[in-house]
Amino acid sequence: MSSATAALPHRHVLTVPTLPAAVRMVRETAETTFAEWGIPGRHPAVAPALLILGELVANSVRHAAAVSPSLTVTFAAGDDALAFAVHDRHPHHPGVLAAATAGGGGLAMIAEVMTASGGTCVVRRDADGGGKSVWITLPLQPTKATP
Repeated sequence: MSSATAALPHRHVLTVPTLPAAVRMVRETAETTFAEWGIPGRHPAVAPALLILGELVANSVRHAAAVSPSLTVTFAAGDDALAFAVHDRHPHHPGVLAAATAGGGGLAMIAEVMTASGGTCVVRRDADGGGKSVWITLPLQPTKATP
């Protein structure tokens, strides 16, 4: 995690079994957590965040369950940024942005949504090389008041 992400004042960590139900559980937890932090479901960053989170968790379930019985999602936010990471213990290190140009399916979709939202992605290997965290940061623009 970068020092900028570490400085975000809001933080929530969720560990779930690496099972298909994890996708729904993570999305519901994200919506609740974001709302508690004052980021309502209608905020422009929420839909991209939920889409990306769902795909990252689904990828962990699909590809890492055999070696990673659980996955951990870290949520963080501040005034200007919403960040989240999905961590599993599978050693494969995906190149999220490289997948966008190579037609990488779900990873390409993640890269496209993240880029369209003005976000960034960093994939960090665990110190022992046995897992990784995919960190996404999306900017939080103030919501416009509706008349």
